[in-house]
Amino acid sequence: MPGDDRSKRAGGALVLPQLELDRRERADAVRNREAILCAAQRLVSERGVEGVTMDEVACAAGVGTGTLFRRFGDRNGLLRALLVDRERAFQESFIRGPAPLGPGARAYERLIAYGERRLEEVEIQGELLAAAEAGGPGDRLAHRVYGAHRAHIRALLVEAAPGCDADYLADVLLGALAAELVLHQRHNREMPAERLKEGWISLVDGVLSSTRALAER
Repeated sequence: MPGDDRSKRAGGALVLPQLELDRRERADAVRNREAILCAAQRLVSERGVEGVTMDEVACAAGVGTGTLFRRFGDRNGLLRALLVDRERAFQESFIRGPAPLGPGARAYERLIAYGERRLEEVEIQGELLAAAEAGGPGDRLAHRVYGAHRAHIRALLVEAAPGCDADYLADVLLGALAAELVLHQRHNREMPAERLKEGWISLVDGVLSSTRALAER
């Protein structure tokens, strides 16, 4: 449905709701943020994501717990902040990077490349991603990071299979790449990483083939 697509076009180019750079901050606020993120990253590396509390991060960073909550909102907000640099790099790669992940390749090839890259990201920092994605019902889906990825996948679907229900299919495809599910498949189901990539290709092939078949009826 066009009304659900919040992306816009400028000069013919698709503009996605990319993760914004932080606004200019006071020097003391910047120092506090850096100290908090450094402390959180160290604690996560030492204990794992589940072994770190907001109180421990505040203590390690030398700030009050209230400062931590005011700055990041909650534990999930803090964990998402730890992922900001890699997330910006990921978005940059599919918005302006080289093909096939970036512009210059067919939409189908870009969909495949996107899924493979996302699976690699989960392989590297899956526990942190899963923890950051947790929260209240719908929180992850309402976040601007999800919005950027959804807009990208939706645009590729519209290009690859005109007339498809891109709004529905974008959420379905992204659901298959959720960190919690991928970690479950890798560790509990003991599925090799290559099997997940092959599964992603099969999923995209199936979605596009079914959509084209329906359009030809």
